[in-house]
Amino acid sequence: MRELLWISPTEALAVVLATVGMYLAMLLFIRILGPRVLSGLSSFDLVAVIAFGSIIGRASLGEIPRLAGGIVALTTLLVLQAVLGVVRRLRWGALAVTSDPILLMAGGQVIERHMRRCHVQPGELQSRLRLAGIRHPSEVAAVIFEPTGAVSVLRRGERIDPMLMSGVLGASLLPPDLLSDPA
Repeated sequence: MRELLWISPTEALAVVLATVGMYLAMLLFIRILGPRVLSGLSSFDLVAVIAFGSIIGRASLGEIPRLAGGIVALTTLLVLQAVLGVVRRLRWGALAVTSDPILLMAGGQVIERHMRRCHVQPGELQSRLRLAGIRHPSEVAAVIFEPTGAVSVLRRGERIDPMLMSGVLGASLLPPDLLSDPA
């Protein structure tokens, strides 16, 4: 029974190293592919996320999963999350881990190169606009692909405070009449 539940210190170290390696690999893939990987999961995306989890779990725990190995892997992931939270507070950490928000629409104009960069398909953008209650592109002031993978839709009407566009890639493409004067 003991061999089914517990692992040796060497096995525990192997679980930690495998878990750290898989975690860093996943962070790298998300950084390369962008936050689109985790946003607005379609059925295909959900299958991919489940497969990713399965691969990470299998690689972390090895051929014969054990309770202790699972606890070590889970603890390692939680520690990595905590460390990443601290690193993101540092300027270089935020630059390494977090993507910039990207302008997808300036007024009613779709910015195709930004759509491609974010891996957002026209149908997905149209869906986000409908969810925001947009009935016509002329109602749009700006659409921003956020670092989290969410899409923010800002309506025409009230002018946008330039502070809200600070750090947004492509903010200079917004027509000046959509922005309020900086106070």
